Amino acid sequence: MDFRKELKDFIPSHEYFIGIDSDGCVFDSMEVKQKEFFIPNALKYFDLYAISDTLRETWEFVNLYSVHRGGNRFISIIKVFELLSENPEVIKSGCRLPDMTSLKKWVETENRLGNATLRKYLESNYDKDLEKIVLWSEAINVEIGINLKQIPPFPNAVAAIKKASVYADLVIVSQTPLEALEREWEENNLRKYVRLIAGQEHGTKGEHISIGAKGRYRDNKILMIGDAKGDMDAANDNGILFFPIIPSKEDQSWEQFVNEGFERFIENTFKGIFQENLIREFKSYLPEKQ
Repeated sequence: MDFRKELKDFIPSHEYFIGIDSDGCVFDSMEVKQKEFFIPNALKYFDLYAISDTLRETWEFVNLYSVHRGGNRFISIIKVFELLSENPEVIKSGCRLPDMTSLKKWVETENRLGNATLRKYLESNYDKDLEKIVLWSEAINVEIGINLKQIPPFPNAVAAIKKASVYADLVIVSQTPLEALEREWEENNLRKYVRLIAGQEHGTKGEHISIGAKGRYRDNKILMIGDAKGDMDAANDNGILFFPIIPSKEDQSWEQFVNEGFERFIENTFKGIFQENLIREFKSYLPEKQ
């Protein structure tokens, strides 16, 4: 299926467009996915039990508690092993880390960073460590699909989505696999409020906006809502507005959007001091170093 065609063919039905991230932003699912599925499978597939504690600490920093939070899983795993390779305890342990060379090459040349495209790449660029990465990623999807059900959305996120959908075209802008996104939004009876769900198969978050929204709406009528630096970068790269959902204060952030942010967006008073203050606080919750 040509997922990008969905974005190219998107037809506005409102004057306003709001892109919304999903994991950790609408659904309180980020921690459980990383801690119960991503990390255990990394220990298993890369045989890293000897450095279990250090891997967990580094993984959680990259994927949950830092400026790298919310990134595509393949970009994030490169960062995790980069930090681990520099860690004195890991070096001292003599534990072999997987070679990221092939994955880095693929990431640099592919914009649809998903399991299907990586497996296709592996067919003509075989590498044993790259195969482990494919198996690791596929196992995560299978286990989440089987075991992770009915993760609830933040209450004020639901209120915001219902309110905003009356005035704006809502599109999910995410790096989560599409199958998981569709399932989670259907399970929580929220799919009917969004026009389109764009996952990792559709390209990067920046591409979701540039292909699906730019040129169809005025820039001051396009808003990205997200909980990670990647969401902010996608907004900045496209010259649009950004409303941050602050990690650990998610429901309070959504409440502020319902009570003030959305009205400012519609009334064209969002940009300026209001947005600057939001982003300043947001950045304070995303450190660059461990």
